[in-house]
Formats: sequence, structure tokens, C-alpha cells
Amino acid sequence: MGLLTYLKSLFILQLLMGFVFVVSGLIINFIQLCTCVLWPINRQLYRRINCRLSYSLWSQLVMMLEWWSGTECTLYTDQATVDKFGKEHVIIILNHNFEIDFLCGWTICERYGVLGSSKVLAKHELLKVPLIGWTWYFLEIVFCKRRWEEDRDTVFAGLDRLKDYPEYMWFLLYCEGTRFTEKKHQISMQVAESKGLPKLKYHLLPRTKGFTTTMQCLKGTVTAVYDVTLNFKDKQTPTLLSIVNGKKYKADLRVKRFPVEEIPDDEQECANWLHKLYQEKDALQEQYNKEGKFPGPTIIPPRRPWTLLNFLFWATLLLSPLINFACGVVVSGSPLLIIGFITFLIIASVAIRRLIGVTEVKKTGSSYGNQEAKKQN
Repeated sequence: MGLLTYLKSLFILQLLMGFVFVVSGLIINFIQLCTCVLWPINRQLYRRINCRLSYSLWSQLVMMLEWWSGTECTLYTDQATVDKFGKEHVIIILNHNFEIDFLCGWTICERYGVLGSSKVLAKHELLKVPLIGWTWYFLEIVFCKRRWEEDRDTVFAGLDRLKDYPEYMWFLLYCEGTRFTEKKHQISMQVAESKGLPKLKYHLLPRTKGFTTTMQCLKGTVTAVYDVTLNFKDKQTPTLLSIVNGKKYKADLRVKRFPVEEIPDDEQECANWLHKLYQEKDALQEQYNKEGKFPGPTIIPPRRPWTLLNFLFWATLLLSPLINFACGVVVSGSPLLIIGFITFLIIASVAIRRLIGVTEVKKTGSSYGNQEAKKQN
């Protein structure tokens, strides 16, 4: 076990994994670009192909969590809810406290066959991020600038297009709008006080506009809302970098299903329902902090081999020519080639580190609490 831990910490292996992810991602993006010719001819075929292509990319990240770091994911829910996973269109509400909360969500999506068709209401800045934003664009992800006056038409049009999506989709909403930090929490609770809303200890005040709009636009398509609360054993705070280093965590996800019939149609009543839900999530977090677990039965969905097989396919395809080229450079003895190759490795490592940086809490700022942000609710 000590040897395995040491191997996972080797930068060269991490760099090779990053190389496989980046290059395969660029190849996938190119194929996605080519599929655009199908859009006016057969939109559903375009969508099915892009679901498979996005799965091929995102499953590499899931592989890192499941197989590389060995992180375990336990569901706290009932079997009746689990039986519906991957068999209906749903909206997912997830707390936004950790750098890898999206990765834990993707892991559950993969285990129930909806990873390729998973959606999210994402901030517009991510559209400019290579691989992530580009893949999401082809997957019809809805992007917003968090300024409702500018987002209104874009969000309505994007959600309206998803009504006839051919694959079962899980549409993820981070209703808090940004990751939890103490500073953001203070500002958020000032907003709650000004609006006469109960204060939350472990969450930011939810931004209701995105939720009510999504419910309104996807009514008749989604059949349920899944409220998901994520925590890690022993109050650990994992990062994507620690996952890359092979560190193992234990994730607990509490899932509660709400049929859409139980959620009010009226916008204000729907917003009140969301505020009440977050008050319940706050109480649930309090209980977890005291007992170290959520209430109710547990289910551990088995991990599937497809994420590992997919990565091994891309690794075999891409690393063989890279290793052959590297050996050729060394054998040639050419200072120019060797310097060029080292420069390439440096640039690659910097690029991969910047991609990881996208997930870091300290680098994901927010305008939460300013006048524009307040107007969104």
C-alpha cells in the first residue's frame, strides 16, 4: 500500500494522466464540432452522439475519484427513490461547499447511467474554459451571467430547448449561486436579515430566480426534484488536487425526492418552498455535525468498470506515441529537441494546473451581496 501511495504522488504519472485528459478532450471537442452538421438534419441523433462523447471525457474525472483516489460514496435514501434513478428527468439541488462536490455528483450520475446527459445552470465565464466550457457548449448547457436582465432571454431559450431531450437528464442547480465561504456567508446573512428571512448557519441564502425559472420552463418534462446534501466523514475538505494525489475520502450524500406535484406553481410560493427547503438542509447539516452521519437507511451503489476502461482506452491510444517520441528525443541527443520537449512538458503542466485551479474555492469569486446580486432574487 505504501508503494501504491508513493506511485500516486509521482508528478510524472499525474502529468501523464493530465496529458491523456487534455488531448482526448481536444479530440472529443473536434468530433463534437463535426457533429454540428447533424443539428439541422437530426437534432436527436446529434444529442445522443454528444451524450456519449461528453461521457468519454467526464468519466475520466470520475475514474480519478473512484479508481485513482478510491473515494467511497454512500447514499442516505430509500430504495424506492434509488429505483427511479436514471429513469426520469429531474432537477438536482446540491449544496455548494466543496471543490469536488460536482465530481461526487458526477460519480452518482455515472453509476446510474446519466453522466453524459447531465446538465447544469453554469456561470458564463466557464464557457471560455477549454475542454470544460467547450464540451458543455456542445451539450447544450445553459450559461448565465448572473444578471437577470441580461440572462432572461438566454435562460428561457436554453431551458425551452431541453424539453424534448431524448436522454434522461439530471439538471443540477447550485441554488446558493457560489461556493460557501465565511465571508460570503456573512454577506448572505445580511441579505437574509434585510429580507426578514431566517438565518442559515451552514448555507448561503438560496437565489430563487434560477430555481423558479427552471421549474417553470421544464414543467411537464421533469417529474421530480432531488434535494442532495453532501458531506465528508471526519469533517474533511477534499480538493481536486488532493484527488489527483490519490488521497481517499468518504463522501456521504443524503438524497430526498420531491415529486413536482408537491412544489407550488406560483413563483413566490415556489421561492418560499425553496427557502424552507434550505432551512431543513441547515438543520440536517447540524445533525450531521453532531452525529457524523445522516438519518435513514444507506445504500452504496457499486462502481462500474466503464470509467476505468474508457481511461485505459485513451491512455493506450495517446501515451504510446508520446513515449515513443520522448525516447526518440533522448536517443537523438539533440539539445534543441530536448529543450523543446522539456518546454512542452512545462507548458502542459501549467495548463493542467490552471484547469485544476478552476475548481478552487479561493479562486471562484462571487458578487454575492452587491446590489446586482440582490436584484436577482
